[in-house]
Amino acid sequence: MTSERRALTPGVVIADRYELHDLVSERLGCSNWRAHDQVLNRNVRLELLPASDPRAANFLQAARESTRVTDHHFLRVLDLIEDDDGYHGIVREWARAVPLSQVLQEAPLPNRRAVTIIAEVADAIAHAHAHGVYHRRLTPHQILLKESGAVRIVGLGVATALAPADHQISEADKAGYERADVEAIGKLLYACLVSRWPGGHTDGLRAAPTEHGRLLRPRRVRAGVARDIDTVCDRILGQPPRHHQAPLTTAADIAHVLNLVGEDDEPPLAFAGEARQSSPDLLRLDPVIEPSGPPPGLTPPRRRPKAFEPAPPTRAERGRARLRAAARGDRGLVLLGVLGTVTIVAVLALLVQQATHEGGPPLESTPTATAPTTVLPIDRALDFDPQGADRAENPQLVENALDDDAESGWYTSTYYGDPALGRLKDGVGLVLDLGRASQVEQVQLRLAGSPTDVSILTTPSTQQDPPSSLSELREVAVLDGAGEDAAIALPSDTYSRYVVVWLRSLPQVGNDEYRGEIRAVAVRGR
Repeated sequence: MTSERRALTPGVVIADRYELHDLVSERLGCSNWRAHDQVLNRNVRLELLPASDPRAANFLQAARESTRVTDHHFLRVLDLIEDDDGYHGIVREWARAVPLSQVLQEAPLPNRRAVTIIAEVADAIAHAHAHGVYHRRLTPHQILLKESGAVRIVGLGVATALAPADHQISEADKAGYERADVEAIGKLLYACLVSRWPGGHTDGLRAAPTEHGRLLRPRRVRAGVARDIDTVCDRILGQPPRHHQAPLTTAADIAHVLNLVGEDDEPPLAFAGEARQSSPDLLRLDPVIEPSGPPPGLTPPRRRPKAFEPAPPTRAERGRARLRAAARGDRGLVLLGVLGTVTIVAVLALLVQQATHEGGPPLESTPTATAPTTVLPIDRALDFDPQGADRAENPQLVENALDDDAESGWYTSTYYGDPALGRLKDGVGLVLDLGRASQVEQVQLRLAGSPTDVSILTTPSTQQDPPSSLSELREVAVLDGAGEDAAIALPSDTYSRYVVVWLRSLPQVGNDEYRGEIRAVAVRGR
């Protein structure tokens, strides 16, 4: 009999043993938490799914089956929880690491580092395939990079159980699942090289470019990609591969080829040494490499690609340079004399014009093209949380942002672990309804705490309904690191009925806790 399900918040204890600390992510209806094992005094990863979910039985069964895979790249299952306060749970070892997706959103990886990571992933997936277990959801978010350079993979088996597919795998399906994993490994290699994902937007990465329906090779997207790595990528994703190359159809083949790939243009990394130490995160002996520079997962390319070189000077910049050169020496005096003469002629012309109109009717002033700016009335305000599970962010507090009380306001939920809303969503905010399309020139904010990263979004001037998704909006202004009082200027051609104040990064309000607050807002325009 299923028990009544309670809300999950930091501090809740599951199975009288695991205390929830930080919400790491929410995907496919499953919430992932960093929890503390009160019995063994260690951190663990706790994946929770409502027991009433129709996938709940397969959720636990998939975790049991994944234990057949013993490769150290996969986080071990330590415990299973059945229907505790309405939740099924999987307890895994905890790894202090960052997702590959977060690294790739900053910049592509160097060739050598990309090959090292994907070779380890391919080797681990080959081990899982040998035991009849398939991942089926390999994306950059499922790959974790530790500070030591170690690679970990999450979601094995469980992602398959949460996917909308029959859990019983036939022999024909196994071949399809293996092909899907192999193709995903190729896409991971492509993303590591160019920070683009083949096939569409995934994990914060933009879609990879295509030409005539065919995926562009990495070397055509970013300068500096090694030719042999580009060829490996094409042998996995090419349909068919170019130049009659043999395709790579298994994870073991990919791992073997990547381990043989070399780079002529990049010297090997110089390591201070290698030590075999006890890992406090994974409870096993891990090879820990101590590089002489930054962590291997974040090391920038050694040589700056030509695509990143500064742009050539514009025509205006070249003209200013010629003027500076002409102003040197005697030519500068000549130029100064010419400018003085032009100024004197302009002053004399103005005096003559005034004398001509003296005693007659006054000169007519040029009428202004637009009315003066003023504070626009706000008909109503709505909370805006298009990426949240319930699509609501404290709607009962919205009116506090429009009243005259400077000490109260609308505030977000509390997020943990990262000021960018815990990396759970791109942002939250308020929709300001001006009643009709108006020319908007400035948004003034009174915030609580600092710093806050803010964007101003608007709908098309013809839109009559409030926005419900980010695709209906365009970003017209950005202010990073805003203080408690902020005035954000908008382009002069901004016409809209709906103005969205979008909070992308929140100030800290406690120990590893972040929350944003808007206490007052005003919109100026015409």
